[in-house]
Amino acid sequence: MRSCTACSSGTTNQADVASLNAYWYSRNPISWLLLPLSWLFCALVWVRRSAYRQGWIKVHRLPVPVIVIGNISVGGTGKTPMVAWMAAYLLQRGRRPGIVSRGYGGKAPSWPRAVAPDSDPALVGDEPLVLAQRTGCPVWVGPDRVAAARALLAAAPCDIVVSDDGMQHYALGRDLEIAVIDGSRRLGNGRCLPAGPLRELPSRLSQVDLLVCNGAELSEGEFAMRLQTQGLVNLRDPQLTQELEQWAGREVIAVAGIGNPQRFFEMLRNYGMQVDERPFTDHHVFRPADLPANDPRPVIMTEKDAVKCRLFARHNDWFVPVRAQLNGAFTERLEQLLRSPADG
Repeated sequence: MRSCTACSSGTTNQADVASLNAYWYSRNPISWLLLPLSWLFCALVWVRRSAYRQGWIKVHRLPVPVIVIGNISVGGTGKTPMVAWMAAYLLQRGRRPGIVSRGYGGKAPSWPRAVAPDSDPALVGDEPLVLAQRTGCPVWVGPDRVAAARALLAAAPCDIVVSDDGMQHYALGRDLEIAVIDGSRRLGNGRCLPAGPLRELPSRLSQVDLLVCNGAELSEGEFAMRLQTQGLVNLRDPQLTQELEQWAGREVIAVAGIGNPQRFFEMLRNYGMQVDERPFTDHHVFRPADLPANDPRPVIMTEKDAVKCRLFARHNDWFVPVRAQLNGAFTERLEQLLRSPADG
């Protein structure tokens, strides 16, 4: 049996996830009531962006090109795998990329801060740690993207910077913008926070250089991205791996503290597993009590959650790493943009 504390934590998180999905991805009374606040939010966003575009607030240019990868909705679009793909692609082209990120959820005593593969996710955030482990590139985090990018360039011989989730951080000048959207949830009810999931109006997507759709059907002007699973990896012993196909028919407990937990749960079902869903809010800080103590069923989680659970993982806890796949049309267009004068 899970402890009362664990049950309370899990129930609260699941209720939070269900509540957000209920009013951010439909037109409903709560969303209508919040609409005036949404209009105010949109107006403030427009004024802020206009201030940067008109030069009233300074935009800082780095001595190297900057690629910004982000989205206009809150969480769950697949931008972290996209950042990892971009880093690998640039390395293959002979570039020396570095990554900057907000470090959301990190509680470091000072910023900016370097992220090593063995950093504490409680200090630097979960997504930057995944990127540091996955890419091998230098990663720096901090609320001030400009300061983080300058610290990165001072510490490592990078000739291009990739900014993770940086579309709304206009103080950092950019040479290329890539927006990632969720192919199944799209833009939700199309409203800005707090009435909907959007950070900016949908028209913002028409101003980016590349628009990437993670799964499902594409709309005009979008490039397809698919997330390819890499099998199961044991948290206690990363050398121990298994094929997902071997788990067809098994009962598993699936935990996911990501922006769109249902995508993860459906992926496991597509491999034939019987899934007991345990959704948590995005960037949830996992504790030992969040994982069932006396349940014989294996626990499966995302790579983003695994970096926070590894210290107290049990022998039957597993995670599923994923890799982004993009087609030739995307890489061809990306090549054209990288060869432009903005590439230096």
